[in-house]
Amino acid sequence: MGSDPSETDFEEDPGNRIGSAPPRTRAWRGGEIEAEGFPVSRLSDYLERPDVVVWLDLCAPRREDLHVVADELGLDPVAVEDAVSRHERAKLDRYQGYAFLNVYVPVVTDGELVMHEVSAFISERALVTVRQDRGFDVDALIRRWDQTPHGGFDEPTAAFLLYGMLDLVIDLQLTAVQALDDEADEVEDLVFDDAFPVKEIQRRSYRLRKNLTALRRVALPMREVLNTLLRRDLKIIPAPLVPYFQDVYDHTLRVGESTDALRDLVADLLETRLALQGNRMNEVMKKVTSWAAIIAVPTAVTGFYGQNVPYPGFSQHSGFIASTVIVVVCSLSLYVIFKVRDWL
Repeated sequence: MGSDPSETDFEEDPGNRIGSAPPRTRAWRGGEIEAEGFPVSRLSDYLERPDVVVWLDLCAPRREDLHVVADELGLDPVAVEDAVSRHERAKLDRYQGYAFLNVYVPVVTDGELVMHEVSAFISERALVTVRQDRGFDVDALIRRWDQTPHGGFDEPTAAFLLYGMLDLVIDLQLTAVQALDDEADEVEDLVFDDAFPVKEIQRRSYRLRKNLTALRRVALPMREVLNTLLRRDLKIIPAPLVPYFQDVYDHTLRVGESTDALRDLVADLLETRLALQGNRMNEVMKKVTSWAAIIAVPTAVTGFYGQNVPYPGFSQHSGFIASTVIVVVCSLSLYVIFKVRDWL
């Protein structure tokens, strides 16, 4: 099965383009793909059939673009406003007949964390995803849908599509946590490195803590989102799919726990860095003080013999020999004593 040529030609028509990329559409019937790549204007036609589930993906749409979709699906203007607004908090809002979801996909590249915002409108038989940019790989989402066992997807429902989306989002959050964990290991190696590059440690520690704070801010609300979805009285998730969402919820807890553990680890590393820096400073001061004591001996002896008054050996070769012997013997004695006590 699939769409006929007249349904797929819309991508060549600029009038069908919404946002920075053409919309992606797909329809399922009985768990099998019924059509793909059909125009947005046909969404309502497919939804009129009680045994069809549809999906629509929009990338960086404008407000006027979403109004077209809102008219097709009967979306609330407040939810539409949230979908096009950036930096909304991760949340799940319920409206009459559908729900609005907002999540974040973190990506760590060369130690830098970038958040990609993804919104979704979820009804009983429709899922509309709204991406603010191309950072979220929608092709990976499609592959996950195609490769995951359908479970309770024999009945017309968008819950299975939502499960695949949330599962992918949480997996990407776990991947980001692992990348930050690797970064923490590298910072730990720098802390205990003999070179002890203080500026590099400070810079990377600050960046790591900043990234962990940003990731925690978007990961913690996911617990509330999954808890709301799993509430039986709301009847958002069909019973056959509850174990699937429970598994996603467990992964969400892992993200939060791992983030908190990494934050504690970074705090411990910073305390260790300060302690090591203090110990290194003490070692330096100990060595400097020891050398200062050794240098003080010849200074004292030569100062004594530099007096302009008669003394034993004054203006004689024997006086020079005596002062030299005193300097060498006392300096070597102090050096040996400090070396034995590990002060040098």
